[in-house]
Amino acid sequence: MYAVRIIAENRKGVLKDIFTVVAHYRANVLMVHQEIFDSGPWKGMAELYVEYENGMDQEKMICELSEISSVRDITRTESFSHIYGTRVIIIGGGAQVAQVAMGAVNEADRHNIRGERISVDTIPLVGEKTVAEAVDAVARLPRASILVLAGSLMGGEISKAVDRVRDAGIPVIALKMAGSVPRHADMVVTDPLQAGVFAVMHVSSKAVFDITRVRGQEF
Repeated sequence: MYAVRIIAENRKGVLKDIFTVVAHYRANVLMVHQEIFDSGPWKGMAELYVEYENGMDQEKMICELSEISSVRDITRTESFSHIYGTRVIIIGGGAQVAQVAMGAVNEADRHNIRGERISVDTIPLVGEKTVAEAVDAVARLPRASILVLAGSLMGGEISKAVDRVRDAGIPVIALKMAGSVPRHADMVVTDPLQAGVFAVMHVSSKAVFDITRVRGQEF
């Protein structure tokens, strides 16, 4: 897998110019992320991050991309999947999220010391609609491998969002709480610290824990 960071002018036709070159060299694009700088030396310019595989003559492709008139800078980088690895996502109320994150970060540290790459992302939120939107968005996050829902009361639209995330192939752990979410999750855990540990153990390539073997159980 390869990755490049391209700084280009923010105008129409730039993406077409760039990906015409990428296609010419038969590179298979795996991920694209674009944003506009709102500060710093590149303010107003577009940053385009591209991960791709295969392709012919990488150096020649980079050289041709740099010759596009709208491209101001291009740098080869390590891919996000190599740097950040798989992602554990934690969503819910502030106090519970903090405890789950503590367990997940401590467990991830043990695995990452041995060469794995596991990252932990958290966001404390309130409100059924807000949490449901965040849960639905997990299925669109790159490299998201498991979701932990941490709260005291979750149900309704959140439960429906949990079903959609599971249908997308992402397992869900829920804390023991009021509401219908625990009945929709793959596993229910009472201790928030342990919930974080379980989540990391599931995504680890070296741990022996597999959530599919204990699906529907409560710990």
